[in-house]
Amino acid sequence: MICSRFLYGSVLVLAACGQVQQRTPVTDSSVAAVKAKAVSCESNLPSRFPGAAVAAPGPGTPAGLNDTATHGSHPGMVWIAGGTFRMGGDNTQAQPDEYPKHTVTVGGFWMDKTEVTNAQFAAFVKATGYITTAERRPDWEELKKDLPPGTPKPDESLLVPASLVFAPPSHAVPLDDYSQWWAWKQGASWRHPHGSGSDIKGKENYPVVQVSWMDAITYCRWAGKRLPTEAEWEYAARGGLKENIYPWGNEPVNTGHQKGNFWDGHFPDKNTETDHFYFTAPVASFSSNGYGLYDMAGNAWEWCADYYDYNYYKTIDKPAGVVDPKGPAKSHDPDEPFARKRVIRGGSFLCNESYCTGYRVSRRMKTTEDSGLEHLGFRCVSSR
Repeated sequence: MICSRFLYGSVLVLAACGQVQQRTPVTDSSVAAVKAKAVSCESNLPSRFPGAAVAAPGPGTPAGLNDTATHGSHPGMVWIAGGTFRMGGDNTQAQPDEYPKHTVTVGGFWMDKTEVTNAQFAAFVKATGYITTAERRPDWEELKKDLPPGTPKPDESLLVPASLVFAPPSHAVPLDDYSQWWAWKQGASWRHPHGSGSDIKGKENYPVVQVSWMDAITYCRWAGKRLPTEAEWEYAARGGLKENIYPWGNEPVNTGHQKGNFWDGHFPDKNTETDHFYFTAPVASFSSNGYGLYDMAGNAWEWCADYYDYNYYKTIDKPAGVVDPKGPAKSHDPDEPFARKRVIRGGSFLCNESYCTGYRVSRRMKTTEDSGLEHLGFRCVSSR
């Protein structure tokens, strides 16, 4: 049994095993002094807080959001004609939650050509005064509602506006403990993706990151759009190709021309920057897929609308297929049963063949709704 490890100051909670044990103090460099989990990217991503309940957007919520808003035209979007495809794993790298491969039909929809950029998100914030999750002080009374019973309260010094930042080690480390390369940094947010002292000046055309699921859906509502379902996302990522591994086909990621912004070299300590980028890249820096969509593999992970359920594909696998699946009614991750998680797709600048093959079109990943990460953003869709 894998024990889920949550680091709260000097307290190590072995939540999955139902144990609470005192340990020696930990430092901010050990996955943010907030959370570390002994699993690799092959099954999970770090979360801002494990299973944290997502409260209403709070004082920064824009007034007058309208789910039925219609903008008439669809600038920056492409029309994806509906169709039927086989959803799920295509090669030996596929994980158990990518099976069984099943037949899905989706209706047509518009999709952003690129991930939402810093400039686009800044326009939203300017128009609404919205305050993102990472910019707010966590509310412990709300957080503990979805945590394992007996979870101790973190030290007050940790309950501050902050987010998770990539902090590469200077040497090779085991890949089964992502606390080796993630740090919880006060002041990290979409405006300061690497933490206090960083900014997005000159990066207006880069994907916005450090945004939670709630931040993403609030932006979508303001824009008169929505997040894609997991099925829509995978259908779009395939770009019209039939049961291919990647958005570009089946050619290996390190063969031929540069296909996207991934981790080049030895993860996580050495990046040769063959693709010319260490962190995120400007959107549309690489070729699009068959539908004219950019960065469907690499650069930044992307939020989907669906809850994550490890066994979801089994529940919808029917001989006649399924039409426009919207995801499970609730979240279920056997590694962290108390955590409420949403699906994320597409991989990021950290994906590498030795560690996280997130650039595969069938690759499923998940994290808690309140999580912000330096390699996590989103794009929007619209059915109108």
